[in-house]
Amino acid sequence: MTKILSKASGAEVAKLASEYKERCSIAVIREPSKTLAMLKMREPVKGSLFYIGEVIVCEAIVELDGVKGMAVTMGDDFEKTFDMAVIDAACNKGIFHEEDSLIRLGRSQELLEQKENAMHLKTMVNFTSMDRGAQ
Repeated sequence: MTKILSKASGAEVAKLASEYKERCSIAVIREPSKTLAMLKMREPVKGSLFYIGEVIVCEAIVELDGVKGMAVTMGDDFEKTFDMAVIDAACNKGIFHEEDSLIRLGRSQELLEQKENAMHLKTMVNFTSMDRGAQ
């Protein structure tokens, strides 16, 4: 769910959160705010972990009818992070019923990613085929 919401636009996330923002009591525990987080990567040869640097993230914590929800996203989109925290709280409370919308959104994101990957593959050079011609 977090992966789909992170890739979604702010408007798409706001649409999913709107129902819960309207009909539920929301207490802000931690206002959306910017902070830094260390970005961990895996080195491909040995597989060891290392920190590549810091990234700006936005984090928020809310309480929806007594149930906490939180969100942390890369960047500084305060509204989107707040809405994601509301959705997390709705899930934790067991009242989130937009799973079908999330699945559709995830599928459209996958299709877009596949199209982008296909465009990049067209420009990829196959060095092994170049080696065969030199022999």
